[in-house]
Amino acid sequence: MEEWLVWTVAGFALVIAELLTGTFYLLVVGIGAFAGALVAWMGMGDVAQATVAGVVAVVGSFAVNRWHKNQPRTPEGSNFLDRGQPVVLEGWANESAAIARVKYRGTTWDAKMARADLHPVPGTTLYIEGQDGNTLVVAAAPPAR
Repeated sequence: MEEWLVWTVAGFALVIAELLTGTFYLLVVGIGAFAGALVAWMGMGDVAQATVAGVVAVVGSFAVNRWHKNQPRTPEGSNFLDRGQPVVLEGWANESAAIARVKYRGTTWDAKMARADLHPVPGTTLYIEGQDGNTLVVAAAPPAR
């Protein structure tokens, strides 16, 4: 098998593996393999192929690392899309423990009050602040965005 084809197959394998991880590091190593394939296609030797592939992979990895470090950090749970959505209190599952049943998206959910001293009456509109496993965390007012 031709050397450039081996490099190309390796590059595709690495890019496909990257699709499963989502970190971008395997992507730049795969691009390095494609660079090695290009050098092999141009007829250069094994050392040149490995050198070019290695340099592209290392430079790309440093670039990805720098990019990751410069991205702003988001607070934990900030991707929770239901935050701030209204729910309706149906009743109490355990009022002393501040555990309630709420109606949200057409079904009933367990909900925990964000403040233990909050004891609204059934029918009250509450707002989702977060989630603890399968239990919604709710409060009387919408959370600050």
